[in-house]
Amino acid sequence: MERFAGNFTQQEPIPEEGIAAAVAALRHGRLHRYNVVPGEEAEASLLEQEFAAFTGARYCLAVASGGYAMACALRAVGVVAGDRVLSNGFTLAPVPGAIASLGAEPVFVEVTEDLTIDLDDLAAKAASSGAKVLLLSHMRGHVCDMDRLMAICRRAGVQVVEDCAHTMGAEWRGTPSGRHGVMGCYSTQTYKHINSGEGGLIVSDDAAAMARAVLLSGSYMLYARHAAAPPPEAFEGLKWDTPNISGRMDNLRAAILRPQLPLLADRRARWRERYVAVEAGLEGTPGLRLIPRPDHEAYVGSSFQLLLPGWRPEAVQALLARAAARGVELKWFGAAEPVAFTSRYDSWRYAPAQRLPRTDAVLAGLIDMRLPLTFSVEDCAQIARILRAEVSAVWQAGTV
Repeated sequence: MERFAGNFTQQEPIPEEGIAAAVAALRHGRLHRYNVVPGEEAEASLLEQEFAAFTGARYCLAVASGGYAMACALRAVGVVAGDRVLSNGFTLAPVPGAIASLGAEPVFVEVTEDLTIDLDDLAAKAASSGAKVLLLSHMRGHVCDMDRLMAICRRAGVQVVEDCAHTMGAEWRGTPSGRHGVMGCYSTQTYKHINSGEGGLIVSDDAAAMARAVLLSGSYMLYARHAAAPPPEAFEGLKWDTPNISGRMDNLRAAILRPQLPLLADRRARWRERYVAVEAGLEGTPGLRLIPRPDHEAYVGSSFQLLLPGWRPEAVQALLARAAARGVELKWFGAAEPVAFTSRYDSWRYAPAQRLPRTDAVLAGLIDMRLPLTFSVEDCAQIARILRAEVSAVWQAGTV
């Protein structure tokens, strides 16, 4: 039998230009974003300008992580302790973690079989929960009908903060992910679309919200050095009352990231090729449901999800073991206990217990797999052959 020999966590190397820029920063030692010499602009400030241009946003802030970006954005739009904040029932732990870090309370919204937020449930909970902010997670790169979502939130008076950790470079009807809500948050953690190990970015067109975010990030009174920030007058009414919750990005990570930005369009196309190769290889497999991608969504397929509807836990676990024996690393969102990065809403016990029966049914059969760009299209076709064979074997055994 075929066995896949690739590494599901191996990313592409940092571009040589980024390595050279990082070495230059190490040689001069000015790693803090405000530690510059006369006439020098910080790498972090340059990155902010370039990412603002990439997304079409007026303002951008580089921060220490995607999780910090979300918590900072929530504070910047006015979330305080005791507030209720809407968010996806299907996401990763840093999303509800960002809400809980403010002393706020996550209110989870159901997920559909297409792995997007359930807009009917959102409308109901926006009307009944008292929440005034939605932290929307584009989980695993699946973008919902953003036109309808924004209409629901406008009617309910709910501000939208977008978690775009999995959708940097994606679009809905031509609008970049992160540009529908009041603020968009991105991650540059190793497994994301540009890689600095850890890091985050926030974009917005709202001058007051971004001025708060810059102050929160630990700018002290040096906000005028942010070339992609609002003008100094936007800070005047805020600088006395906004706490410093330090979470700046340093110049070393910014130097690594800047040369990766021009590569994003090519990376999106290459991820799409790999995603389509897996999708084509699994089409029509008995017992397996693929996730449809809407025509209006330009997605970044850096991971792949499939559903095993109605499968018993023992059958799913058998599939995971069989795939692993053939070199294919899968993650399952239906396990009772959290494993590594994979957890579910009922694992986050710092949030009030909530019942999401539709989400439970989806997560029970949800399989997740990384698709790093170090895989070739042929590798992805081989992975699909292995998965098809192993899903079929478990299905035909009648143990599902």
